[in-house]
Amino acid sequence: MRHFGHISPTVREGLFHQEPVEFTADSPARTLAAALGATLYSPATRPHLAADVAKQADRGVVSMVLCLEDSISDADVAGAEENLIRQFAEIDASAQEPPLLFIRIREPEQISDLVRRLGRSVRRLAGFVLPKFTESRGTAFLDAVREAQEEGGRHLYAMPVLETPDLLHLETRVEALAGISRTVNAHRDQVLALRLGVTDFCSAYGLRRTPDMTAYDVQIVAGVIADVVNVLSRADGTGFTVTGPVWEYFRSQQRLFKPQLRRSPFLEEGVEELRTALIEHDLDGLLREIELDRANGLLGKTCIHPAHVTPVHALSVVSHEEFSDAQDILRPERGGGGVMRSAYTNKMNEVKPHRAWAERTMLRAEVFGVAKEEVGFVDLLTAGLRV
Repeated sequence: MRHFGHISPTVREGLFHQEPVEFTADSPARTLAAALGATLYSPATRPHLAADVAKQADRGVVSMVLCLEDSISDADVAGAEENLIRQFAEIDASAQEPPLLFIRIREPEQISDLVRRLGRSVRRLAGFVLPKFTESRGTAFLDAVREAQEEGGRHLYAMPVLETPDLLHLETRVEALAGISRTVNAHRDQVLALRLGVTDFCSAYGLRRTPDMTAYDVQIVAGVIADVVNVLSRADGTGFTVTGPVWEYFRSQQRLFKPQLRRSPFLEEGVEELRTALIEHDLDGLLREIELDRANGLLGKTCIHPAHVTPVHALSVVSHEEFSDAQDILRPERGGGGVMRSAYTNKMNEVKPHRAWAERTMLRAEVFGVAKEEVGFVDLLTAGLRV
């Protein structure tokens, strides 16, 4: 699979200075963590789940979570598990390569049970999403993943979800983060990425952001995100990929604030309609939140609607300017440090302070590609939406 692999090679060639690389479920964890992109969640109760997975793969989705937790009722869990077993068998019988598929479970005991029941089709499973992850719950979850991995004969990844009140409450946050850090570091080879449960954070205070607001406008949530990145996503080799929070909206509602999407990038003929459509579907707020995610050290995003996938991927592509800066900073002859004017002559590139940014940018360039100099996110968005 590859990002933007669903668009024609001719169109792709016109968009990219460096095209996204192909990868598989067996690619290095560093590549897979960066490549998750828009991870689309789907309830495991859907009767045509295998067909849904194939349809979303054709639309550019490269990672999905099939949910047995909050998206379904307690009474539906047993039936949803049975449905998953059937649907995985259908996916396994298909010649089409599926996206990276993860199952979001409720309890550690489900992990080995599901792997056993999946049988041969476990080869289509990338791993498990572990909800309400804490130090006390986490070890049991991660031990269960390791045991299931040995039983199933293939590597299975874990993606813990950080969403419990002890992370939100100021008096318990430091110890909660320290405990999570101890747990995930003890199982580093299993943990692919950490996910943020911002909806649960808001729930602890009876809050819900509107489509006019990003997660970063809710200060109590923004503070938690900053602290999670501070402790768990450092660029010194100890950090993990942390993915962006879910965007809850996908239908038009009455707006209180002006649209956040500037008109100027959409002035070309026929593209202004795209801007209008994005605003009508509350996606202008999503675009702003994606930009803020990256500015705050997050990569990828939890998504609950297919309409959110292309915007996430379009804004994940590395611009030609970013790529040029990263290349200059990482040139071997720059190893001793120093400062230089960028090739675009609009900023300072300081080798030592900007090196970690450049390395992360080159990894993103590998999996999402580098846009041509004249190509902007509107071009990438348009190409992805018109398939």
